[in-house]
Amino acid sequence: MCGIVGYVGMQSAQDVVVAGLKRLEYRGYDSAGVAVLADGGLAAAKKAGKLVNLEKELGYRPLPAGRTGIGHTRWATHGAPTDANAHPHLDNAGRVAVVHNGIIENFAALRRELTGRGHALESETDTEVVGHLLAEAFSAGGDLADAMRQVCRRLEGAFTLVAVHADQPDVVVGARRNSPLVVGVGQDEWFLASDVAAFIAHTRSAIELGQDQVVELSPEGVTVTGFDGEPADVREYHVDWDASAAEKGGYASFMLKEIADQPQAVADTLLGRVDGEGALHLDEVRIPDVELREVDKVVIVACGTAFHAGMIAKYAIEHWTRLPCETELASEFRYRDPILDQRTLVVAISQSGETMDTLMALRHAREQGAKVLAICNTNGSTIPRESDAVLYTHAGPEVAVASTKAFLTQLVACYLVALYLGQVRGTKWGDEIRTVVRQLSAISAEVERVLATMEPVRELARSLAHHDTVLFVGRHVGYPVALEGALKLKELAYMHAEGFAAGELKHGPIALIEEGLPVVVIVPSPRGRSVLHDKIVSNIQEIRARGALTIVVAEEGDDAVVPYADHLITVPATPTLLQPLVATVPLQVFACELATARGNEVDQPRNLAKSVTVE
Repeated sequence: MCGIVGYVGMQSAQDVVVAGLKRLEYRGYDSAGVAVLADGGLAAAKKAGKLVNLEKELGYRPLPAGRTGIGHTRWATHGAPTDANAHPHLDNAGRVAVVHNGIIENFAALRRELTGRGHALESETDTEVVGHLLAEAFSAGGDLADAMRQVCRRLEGAFTLVAVHADQPDVVVGARRNSPLVVGVGQDEWFLASDVAAFIAHTRSAIELGQDQVVELSPEGVTVTGFDGEPADVREYHVDWDASAAEKGGYASFMLKEIADQPQAVADTLLGRVDGEGALHLDEVRIPDVELREVDKVVIVACGTAFHAGMIAKYAIEHWTRLPCETELASEFRYRDPILDQRTLVVAISQSGETMDTLMALRHAREQGAKVLAICNTNGSTIPRESDAVLYTHAGPEVAVASTKAFLTQLVACYLVALYLGQVRGTKWGDEIRTVVRQLSAISAEVERVLATMEPVRELARSLAHHDTVLFVGRHVGYPVALEGALKLKELAYMHAEGFAAGELKHGPIALIEEGLPVVVIVPSPRGRSVLHDKIVSNIQEIRARGALTIVVAEEGDDAVVPYADHLITVPATPTLLQPLVATVPLQVFACELATARGNEVDQPRNLAKSVTVE
């Protein structure tokens, strides 16, 4: 959730840090602050609300010029979003400043301990205890990195910590456990951030930090150790997108840009997946083929939009590999005592690679002996690093909180995983796999064609802005599409929206149908699932007979639905399993336009954050 930036170099630390925080605004936050080391001391400023409030404060009362600093955008967990609770937090002497993402679970005991020794804590946060503990450890001897290691060994929970001390004016120290932190390596300058987007304008060279590691940035370079003080091996990698990829590019919002990015994102996710002989390849596979051939069950764990991608993947995996597949909400997974063993393959889907619920589900699966394959958009993040195999989606940065291009690329990745399993297990012939890959390759142009026909969808969305409820129904792979359409409307328009399997209407939800209620129906292809198609046409008739407004998403040439559609949205004809790649796009545009018509901020919906790094 929260954003962190740290800097050591020759530029103005305040300018670099504030600019980095701007690039992290998409993560969701409710206060912001910055601290700078200068003139042998430490100066800080922080304000509740948006970053513009902090910038105004710095305009009135600028901090002294310094070349070392840290900053933070906070999403409130402990304590309300106030100036006092905003980060950075200082010790009583004003010599240490610390920022923090995550939750320190034993902070209450540590707080009692500190107050018992005379410390005066001024906020309601769990973070402030760290500043005081660092000050104590530093004063006992050693340096800030030593102090950070000592303190981290006492902390329980998930945390990223970044700190500075006035007695070490050219040093920034960071630590991570179960929460993201990445190093940027520039020319005579170094960066720390919770996301590479914070420093991508300065460098595309990054270092991934592992679990329970402390990093020290200084003019001499980067030093990484474990919490135990032992030197740690690190891997430097190159970020394959630049600063312009995180800009709006002339669109009114990041979400509109990211919806428009989808044809390219889909194409990029397919690049390099098939060799000259037609064999599929993932990015990193540390599972021998012989073990994949012994897999007798697949379990997909994910949250939110990624969970809907996993629901669609279930259809593809079972159809193409004949393996039983379960799709599980990661937040529920480990609490129901799931049945896993060495022959279970767990597929973990996460855009950020840091989704805490999914990460904990992954760890539980590995403890039970299962193999884990990650589908992720963020190179060097925790979930891929802790998995046995990885497939990156190559969607580029997704800034808007509500996911669009990440969803489509996750779908493509899921299809590739299903085909890969079919290839390894021999349930799909090479020519069959090549046929599906060709069909996937053609989807990019079809998504482009859908986007070119969206003006009627935008007009429809604007006309429905006064409604309070929209229902979505679908069958087969159209059911998860309906769920995703409803989720987008909830996230962006703050409307009551529900997705149902169309066959369940008569089992209760039809009681909701009333005069004028908008109902979006995702219709399967009459070519691939003719029986289901006929049944959903009957569902549309039932809905319309009760006075509801029917909005029908169907493939081109499907004349059977025309008499029963008050509004018809056509999408290109595609193979049944791949239809979600085109059917979802109008629902994204619909939700974005309706939310805009209601005056909502589509890039940063209320109460939501891009990367959910706490349970």
